[in-house]
Amino acid sequence: QLELVESGGGVVQTGGSLRLSCAASRVIFDAYTIGWFRQAPGKERELLLCISSSGTATNYADSVKDRFTMSRDNAKRTAYLQMNKLKPEDTAVYYCAAERVATSCHYGMDYWGKGTLVTVSS
Repeated sequence: QLELVESGGGVVQTGGSLRLSCAASRVIFDAYTIGWFRQAPGKERELLLCISSSGTATNYADSVKDRFTMSRDNAKRTAYLQMNKLKPEDTAVYYCAAERVATSCHYGMDYWGKGTLVTVSS
């Protein structure tokens, strides 16, 4: 199985930036579609961004458009989520997920990390 480990979470003030990382265990990483999700307190999990094996990026959430960007470094077997202009409502546990040769991201991805907590203070 593919193991995913998120890191980079922490506490940041409103308007600040944070970069999350998602490290994968398998050497063959470029064949996987990777997505970033989050789950805020009292809310359901939300799909944010997705990047395909071909490098096509898709934004699924208007709330993070123009603030969050996703990238991947296949040589490092790592995907990233760059978060800028953070707001208190961005406070959530952030998860990465992966699926091999997926055409798009969805809530039933095959592999999930355990999440990293991001807290945005006012």
